[in-house]
Amino acid sequence: MTFALLVLQQIIAASTHLIAKSVTHDFHPATVVLWRGIFTCLAFAAWMFVRRSKTRKIERVDYSKFLILGLINIPLNQILFVWGVKFTTAPNAALAYALTPAFVLLIGFIFYKEKFEKFKTIGVTVAMFGAFVVLIDKGASFAPTHTLGNIMVLMASASWAAYTVFGKPLVIKYGAVFTTAISFFLGLLFFIPVYFVLPLFTEIGSVVAEGAPFDWWLKVLYLGVITSGVGYGLWYYALSRLESAKVAVFNNLQPILTTIMALIIFGTHPTPLFLIGGSIALTGVIITQAKGLFK
Repeated sequence: MTFALLVLQQIIAASTHLIAKSVTHDFHPATVVLWRGIFTCLAFAAWMFVRRSKTRKIERVDYSKFLILGLINIPLNQILFVWGVKFTTAPNAALAYALTPAFVLLIGFIFYKEKFEKFKTIGVTVAMFGAFVVLIDKGASFAPTHTLGNIMVLMASASWAAYTVFGKPLVIKYGAVFTTAISFFLGLLFFIPVYFVLPLFTEIGSVVAEGAPFDWWLKVLYLGVITSGVGYGLWYYALSRLESAKVAVFNNLQPILTTIMALIIFGTHPTPLFLIGGSIALTGVIITQAKGLFK
């Protein structure tokens, strides 16, 4: 069940790169992040209102941990991703996020003294290599014009890894949806001052007063409610049941799932290089999950 939900989460995440790229054509990435965060928080607020009788009080010892999670969430991860995608390609962004499992292993080693277990490390390495093969086949490149965007999405990938590792203890203690919701409430609270420092007063006014295109609102609503609300919630749900690296390695399935979706929707045909890379990535994911079978 957990693996099936993780695949669903990756299908949702795979669509984010393309949608985030399109919504930044008309408005500043920070404006996109602001409205995305508002929609996400509204969705979580509704959920918490319905579930208010079962909501757990946050212990004082965890205040700083939630604050850190909030800072990582919107002010770092989302703004770096959405802004970075504007200056690079969707395959390049997916390539950066294919490195998330490596960042998870590194952060776990630095902050929690976790060892680089043999099969976990091998599985992550194999899965990343397979994802690289697929993404190069899909058009990922290192052209100088994409350097700034590539750096930003790479930093977004690292911050997503931090959000994964640092959030796991809170997820186990408070639950996936509650932890995700609080991280978004705090993230939006931290981001609002940043947004107005940029400054973008006139743009937010034009979005509301003059009206953004209807399809733009639909895309931002999708980013806020589906990719952030549902996607982040599923990610943390999986974290409550699996090790961080075992969850993060699923990021390497994104390019495979994206190609499969294109095959179903647009009738495109996979190339031999995609089949090779996809098989390698899937093998790496299986190795990581099946560690116990090789003891």
